[in-house]
Amino acid sequence: MISGAAVSQALKSCTNMKDFQSGLILHQRYSSLIEKNKYSLSSLIHFYMQLGDVNHAQILFDKLKNKTVGIYGAMMKGYIKNNMPQKAIDIYFQITNPDEKNISLLFNACARIATDETLNLVKKVLSNLPDRYQNDEYILTTAFDVFIKCNDLSNAERIFSKLPQNTISYGNLMSAFNKTNQPQKIFELYEQMKINQIQLNPSVCVLLINACSALGIYSISKSVSEQIPKSYLDNIFINNALIDMWVRILIYLLN
Repeated sequence: MISGAAVSQALKSCTNMKDFQSGLILHQRYSSLIEKNKYSLSSLIHFYMQLGDVNHAQILFDKLKNKTVGIYGAMMKGYIKNNMPQKAIDIYFQITNPDEKNISLLFNACARIATDETLNLVKKVLSNLPDRYQNDEYILTTAFDVFIKCNDLSNAERIFSKLPQNTISYGNLMSAFNKTNQPQKIFELYEQMKINQIQLNPSVCVLLINACSALGIYSISKSVSEQIPKSYLDNIFINNALIDMWVRILIYLLN
């Protein structure tokens, strides 16, 4: 006889391969077994959310009397997947003791909405985090994303110092400073990248060039342009940014 764990794994495979027809057959054939096993049920909810059948997932969820944090997480993840972040936030408040995944999903949903209300919610949850979650990478990464999207750059910088340092995290913070016209902050981050031996990527190169354009100082622009890897010089976005930078520098010099 097939076990609940085997059905759960089969549902996950159907979801990953987007084989929705086989998943529907599995549910029909083993419905009584699935709905008695919390792991299989979580996989089934995730399956229906990936299928876009939110109503069916909600019916399964509502049937459950004793919901686990994993079941709540499956619903939250599904609502986010189906562009219903407020529903994910509402579900979060039903959880008695949310785990790190639930909290990360809450912050993910808040980042999708990016209002003062969701920003304040993230701050409140962060300030009341249990000690065991204070340095959780997933929680901090999703909180950082909220602060970036809500232009709360002072808190973004505070969180950034606790995150694993890589090109993507530097690029995200640089992009935020670019949007708020703070070129000097971008150069400070670039200096940190060099100290930490973090490699540039094309997106960061464009942000650096844009910062040079905003600052309008020839010596800095020349220095930065010389540090761009030669392999990136054929990149159309970098080329366009360099042309714009040198035109702006020329205008500054002529005025």
